[in-house]
Amino acid sequence: MNRRAILKGALGGVLGLTLPPFARSAFSQESPAVVPVSDGFVMLTGAGGNILVRTASTGQVLVDSGAAAFTDAVLARLRELPGAGHVTTVFNTHWHREQVGGNLAFGRSEATIIAHEKTRAHLATDYYLFDEDRYEKALPAPAHPTVIFFTGDQTLAGKERIEYGHLLEAHTDGDIYVFFRDANVLAAGDAISPLKDPVLDWFGGGWLGGRVDAQEKLLKLSDEKTRIVPSYGPVVGRAELQAEFDMTRVLFDRMLDLVRKGMSAQDMLDAGLMKDLSRTFRDPFRFAYDAYKGYWAHHNSLAPDVL
Repeated sequence: MNRRAILKGALGGVLGLTLPPFARSAFSQESPAVVPVSDGFVMLTGAGGNILVRTASTGQVLVDSGAAAFTDAVLARLRELPGAGHVTTVFNTHWHREQVGGNLAFGRSEATIIAHEKTRAHLATDYYLFDEDRYEKALPAPAHPTVIFFTGDQTLAGKERIEYGHLLEAHTDGDIYVFFRDANVLAAGDAISPLKDPVLDWFGGGWLGGRVDAQEKLLKLSDEKTRIVPSYGPVVGRAELQAEFDMTRVLFDRMLDLVRKGMSAQDMLDAGLMKDLSRTFRDPFRFAYDAYKGYWAHHNSLAPDVL
C-alpha cells in the first residue's frame, strides 16, 4: 500500500469515508498515529499524551501539544490534515510536559495558547518534581499560555462554540476540560483514564476528591453521543465515563473511612481498599500511596475528627 492510500485510510473519518472504530494510520512508528474522532476531529497518538485536533480550512485548533521530542513529527502530521498545519489555538489541559511540549513551536508561530493560571505559573517558573528529586526548568516565554483563566470562559472558533473550564484538582492543580459543544466532542485531559492506572499528582495539587468532582462535572456536560478524549488511551463515551466515576466514588468513600481510622496506604490495601472494583490496577500500591498523600493534604476539609 502506498503512502497516499495509507493517508486516505487514516483520514477517512474526517473526509466521510467508512472506517472501523478507533482506526489508526499505518505510518512509521516514529510518526504519531491519526485516530478519527468525529466529523472534523482527529486524535494524534504516540506523541506523548493524546492531541485532539479540530481540523478546518480556516485553521486548526489543538487540545494539548504532545511531548517536546515529538514536535517535528506532530507538525508534519498536522500539515497532512485539513488546515495544512495552520494552528490558530492550542489548549493545555494541564502543565505536565507530555501535554505542553509543543507549546514552544506553536507559540513562536503566534498561535493563541489557552490554559488555567496554575498551568501558566508552572510553565513560567522552575518547579520541583518530588518523585525525581529535581527541578523542572521553566519553558521559554513563547511556550507560555497567552490567555489564562481561573473559573472558566467561553470562546468561538469560527461559528462553533468552544467551552472550557477548570476541573479542580482532578490530576494536578491546573486541569481543564475543553468542550466543542456543537460537535459534542469533549477533551477531558487526565481527569479520566480509560486504560492506565489513574494518576494523582498529589505534590502538584491533584487528589481523589478533586477527581470525583471533576468526573461528575464531565458527566453533566456530556450525553450518550458525546465523544470523550482522554490524555491517554482511546476515545470513549459517556458509559465508560460513568463506569470510571462509579469506581472513583467507591474508592473515595472507602479511603475516607480508612484515613479516618489512621491507616497507611499499605494498611488500606490489606483492608480491601481495591477489592471487587470494575477494573484491575497494575500498581495498586502506587495509586493508594498517591491518593493517601492527597487526603492528608486536604485533611482540614474531610471531617472534624481528622487531624
